[in-house]
Amino acid sequence: MAEYLTHNERETEELGRRLAGTLPGGTVVAMYGDLGAGKTAFVRGMARGMGLDCRVSSPTFTIVNEYLGERELIHFDMYRLSGADELFDIGWEDYLSRGAVCAVEWSENVEDAFFGDEVRVTIEKLSDTDRKITIEGAEAC
Repeated sequence: MAEYLTHNERETEELGRRLAGTLPGGTVVAMYGDLGAGKTAFVRGMARGMGLDCRVSSPTFTIVNEYLGERELIHFDMYRLSGADELFDIGWEDYLSRGAVCAVEWSENVEDAFFGDEVRVTIEKLSDTDRKITIEGAEAC
Protein backbone atom coordinates (compact mmCIF):
# COMPACT_ATOMS: atom_id res chain seq x y z
CA MET A 1 0.00 0.00 0.00
CA ALA A 2 1.24 3.46 -0.87
CA GLU A 3 -0.21 6.87 0.00
CA TYR A 4 0.26 10.04 -2.01
CA LEU A 5 -0.82 13.65 -1.55
CA THR A 6 -1.76 15.70 -4.58
CA HIS A 7 -2.46 19.41 -4.48
CA ASN A 8 -4.27 19.98 -7.76
CA GLU A 9 -5.89 18.15 -10.66
CA ARG A 10 -2.67 18.11 -12.67
CA GLU A 11 -0.85 16.24 -9.88
CA THR A 12 -3.73 13.75 -9.60
CA GLU A 13 -3.53 13.12 -13.35
CA GLU A 14 0.25 12.71 -13.09
CA LEU A 15 -0.13 10.02 -10.43
CA GLY A 16 -2.60 8.19 -12.69
CA ARG A 17 -0.10 8.46 -15.55
CA ARG A 18 2.68 6.97 -13.42
CA LEU A 19 0.49 4.11 -12.19
CA ALA A 20 -0.70 3.20 -15.68
CA GLY A 21 2.87 2.86 -16.87
CA THR A 22 3.34 -0.04 -14.42
CA LEU A 23 0.12 -1.94 -15.17
CA PRO A 24 0.01 -5.02 -17.36
CA GLY A 25 -2.93 -5.61 -19.67
CA GLY A 26 -5.89 -7.24 -17.99
CA THR A 27 -5.52 -5.24 -14.76
CA VAL A 28 -8.69 -4.02 -13.04
CA VAL A 29 -8.30 -0.71 -11.22
CA ALA A 30 -11.12 -0.43 -8.68
CA MET A 31 -11.61 3.22 -7.78
CA TYR A 32 -13.25 4.61 -4.65
CA GLY A 33 -14.01 8.20 -3.69
CA ASP A 34 -16.80 10.68 -3.23
CA LEU A 35 -18.37 12.68 -6.04
CA GLY A 36 -15.82 15.20 -7.28
CA ALA A 37 -12.87 13.48 -5.61
CA GLY A 38 -10.87 13.24 -8.84
CA LYS A 39 -11.49 9.72 -10.11
CA THR A 40 -11.97 10.84 -13.71
CA ALA A 41 -8.88 13.07 -13.53
CA PHE A 42 -6.92 10.04 -12.35
CA VAL A 43 -8.23 7.99 -15.31
CA ARG A 44 -7.33 10.85 -17.66
CA GLY A 45 -3.76 10.48 -16.41
CA MET A 46 -3.93 6.72 -16.82
CA ALA A 47 -4.85 7.16 -20.48
CA ARG A 48 -1.83 9.41 -21.01
CA GLY A 49 0.39 6.90 -19.22
CA MET A 50 -0.81 4.22 -21.60
CA GLY A 51 0.06 6.35 -24.63
CA LEU A 52 -3.56 7.10 -25.48
CA ASP A 53 -4.28 10.49 -27.03
CA CYS A 54 -7.99 10.82 -26.45
CA ARG A 55 -10.53 12.91 -24.59
CA VAL A 56 -11.37 11.15 -21.32
CA SER A 57 -14.72 11.94 -19.74
CA SER A 58 -16.82 10.31 -17.08
CA PRO A 59 -19.07 7.58 -18.49
CA THR A 60 -21.79 8.28 -15.89
CA PHE A 61 -24.63 8.07 -18.40
CA THR A 62 -23.10 5.60 -20.86
CA ILE A 63 -21.69 3.30 -18.12
CA VAL A 64 -18.55 2.51 -20.19
CA ASN A 65 -16.12 4.37 -22.44
CA GLU A 66 -13.45 2.61 -24.47
CA TYR A 67 -10.16 4.30 -25.29
CA LEU A 68 -8.28 2.46 -28.00
CA GLY A 69 -4.71 2.71 -29.19
CA GLU A 70 -1.54 0.69 -28.82
CA ARG A 71 -2.95 -0.27 -25.42
CA GLU A 72 -6.61 -0.39 -24.49
CA LEU A 73 -8.27 1.33 -21.52
CA ILE A 74 -11.89 0.63 -20.65
CA HIS A 75 -13.42 3.17 -18.28
CA PHE A 76 -16.50 2.17 -16.27
CA ASP A 77 -18.72 4.32 -14.05
CA MET A 78 -20.84 2.19 -11.73
CA TYR A 79 -22.62 5.12 -10.05
CA ARG A 80 -25.98 4.23 -11.62
CA LEU A 81 -25.71 0.46 -11.14
CA SER A 82 -27.29 -1.25 -8.16
CA GLY A 83 -25.04 -4.30 -8.11
CA ALA A 84 -22.69 -6.64 -9.87
CA ASP A 85 -25.52 -8.45 -11.68
CA GLU A 86 -26.09 -5.34 -13.81
CA LEU A 87 -22.37 -5.19 -14.57
CA PHE A 88 -22.38 -8.80 -15.73
CA ASP A 89 -25.46 -7.99 -17.86
CA ILE A 90 -23.46 -5.41 -19.84
CA GLY A 91 -20.70 -7.92 -20.58
CA TRP A 92 -18.19 -7.46 -17.74
CA GLU A 93 -16.58 -10.85 -18.40
CA ASP A 94 -16.22 -10.04 -22.11
CA TYR A 95 -14.44 -6.79 -21.26
CA LEU A 96 -12.10 -8.63 -18.88
CA SER A 97 -11.23 -11.23 -21.50
CA ARG A 98 -9.97 -8.55 -23.91
CA GLY A 99 -6.82 -7.97 -21.86
CA ALA A 100 -7.45 -4.25 -21.51
CA VAL A 101 -6.82 -2.22 -18.39
CA CYS A 102 -10.23 -1.64 -16.80
CA ALA A 103 -10.68 1.46 -14.61
CA VAL A 104 -13.87 1.21 -12.54
CA GLU A 105 -15.29 4.28 -10.82
CA TRP A 106 -17.77 3.76 -7.94
CA SER A 107 -16.43 0.25 -7.36
CA GLU A 108 -18.25 0.00 -4.05
CA ASN A 109 -21.45 -0.59 -6.08
CA VAL A 110 -20.07 -3.74 -7.74
CA GLU A 111 -17.44 -5.13 -5.37
CA ASP A 112 -18.70 -8.68 -5.71
CA ALA A 113 -17.72 -8.59 -9.41
CA PHE A 114 -14.02 -8.43 -8.50
CA PHE A 115 -11.81 -11.45 -8.01
CA GLY A 116 -9.47 -10.07 -5.33
CA ASP A 117 -6.53 -9.30 -7.61
CA GLU A 118 -7.58 -5.77 -8.56
CA VAL A 119 -5.57 -2.63 -7.89
CA ARG A 120 -7.52 -0.50 -5.41
CA VAL A 121 -7.31 3.31 -5.70
CA THR A 122 -9.01 5.37 -2.99
CA ILE A 123 -9.17 9.13 -3.42
CA GLU A 124 -10.03 11.20 -0.37
CA LYS A 125 -10.82 14.91 -0.60
CA LEU A 126 -8.83 16.82 2.00
CA SER A 127 -9.78 20.28 0.69
CA ASP A 128 -11.04 21.84 -2.54
CA THR A 129 -7.73 20.98 -4.20
CA ASP A 130 -5.81 18.55 -1.97
CA ARG A 131 -6.29 14.78 -2.24
CA LYS A 132 -4.96 11.78 -0.36
CA ILE A 133 -4.66 8.90 -2.80
CA THR A 134 -4.09 5.39 -1.52
CA ILE A 135 -3.04 2.68 -3.97
CA GLU A 136 -3.16 -0.97 -2.94
CA GLY A 137 -2.18 -4.01 -4.98
CA ALA A 138 0.34 -2.34 -7.26
CA GLU A 139 3.97 -1.40 -7.05
CA ALA A 140 4.61 2.10 -5.75
CA CYS A 141 4.68 4.65 -8.50
